[in-house]
Amino acid sequence: MKSFGVHLFILVFLAAIASVSVTVQAFTGTYGINYGRIANNILSPDEVVTLLKAAKIKNVRIYDFDHSVLKAFSGTGLELVVGLPNENLRDVSANADHAMNWVKDNVQAYLPGTQIRGIAIGNEVLGGSDEFSGFLLGAVKNVYNALVKLKLSHVVQVTTAHSQAVFDDSFPPSSCVFKDNVVQYMKPLLEFFSRTGAPFCLNAYPFLAYMYNKDQIDINYALFLPTEGADDPKTKLHYDNLLDAQIDAAYAALEKSGFGKMEVIITETGWASHGDENEAAATASNARTFNYNLRKRLAKMKGTPLRPKSVLKAYVFAIFNENLKPGPTSERNFGLFKPDGSISYDIGFHGYKSSSADSSLPSLKEIRAAGWFGSYSVLITMAAAFMLVF
Repeated sequence: MKSFGVHLFILVFLAAIASVSVTVQAFTGTYGINYGRIANNILSPDEVVTLLKAAKIKNVRIYDFDHSVLKAFSGTGLELVVGLPNENLRDVSANADHAMNWVKDNVQAYLPGTQIRGIAIGNEVLGGSDEFSGFLLGAVKNVYNALVKLKLSHVVQVTTAHSQAVFDDSFPPSSCVFKDNVVQYMKPLLEFFSRTGAPFCLNAYPFLAYMYNKDQIDINYALFLPTEGADDPKTKLHYDNLLDAQIDAAYAALEKSGFGKMEVIITETGWASHGDENEAAATASNARTFNYNLRKRLAKMKGTPLRPKSVLKAYVFAIFNENLKPGPTSERNFGLFKPDGSISYDIGFHGYKSSSADSSLPSLKEIRAAGWFGSYSVLITMAAAFMLVF
């Protein structure tokens, strides 16, 4: 009987460990990065793997399904979210067989060697032009159903990222709602994601909010620096940084739509290190301050004022400055690294060809932002100890 009880305990304990692994598959820890490649002078995918592993950044998002990247990430332990670009939505939405073929060719074919943990269906589809809005839900459903048929839905999560253009009245946070012209697309999308357990993915840039509202926003508030902050008169909550307020605005809009339990994760945030004459806030000093303080904020493993128990997770934008991106100069200068892999500014990372002089700031491990190992490794160690004892 004692032996049965011991074995039962071990099985329950190992089941608990298995459940932890399932909950962290789409995003491990709190810190990730976007790997944009609109450039002709950046490191190769194999070199990027070396760069990311040295920086101990495990979570990576790409905006397409480039096979050279998928091959380079194989066997690395890095966890990848691939993208179905906006221009593919119409075809995948209209034809379930095309969705199945896309998943087979670009996801299943690379598993399990390449740890593809998510598929981002489009990017910032809603809130602007309606060119692709009508195809988003169909594409999401067809890709998800393909994963179900291939028995991959428990491994690969389907999401889509939204810009703040989907919101109206985002300050104070409690006043935020979805725009009227977005609701018809957003509501059924949220209903579907609530059934699959997917989070609400938000691209939130304090940099852009500050640039558009310099007279109303203190730059220190946008940079996580000491400031008086802001109060929400309805909730009586205090905000000491702009990113938390942006996230809680999303939570408020979700709650008003009937999806108050849905998690919000940040799929893009960052600060430009160089800009045009009218982009005075785009400096290396401000970019360094924002990104270093963001890492510290994420390392605290805490939530927002409105959702204090929902640990904030964020992908920073981006690995590289991308020299071929259109638009203002700032668009080409969001990278933590220069095209050759050297650091754009010092926030604790080493460059591709690193030296001890690269960084004088604490490493990712030292500020606890690399905690992708964290509780999972503790559980494994404890389980091993119990098995040895018994």
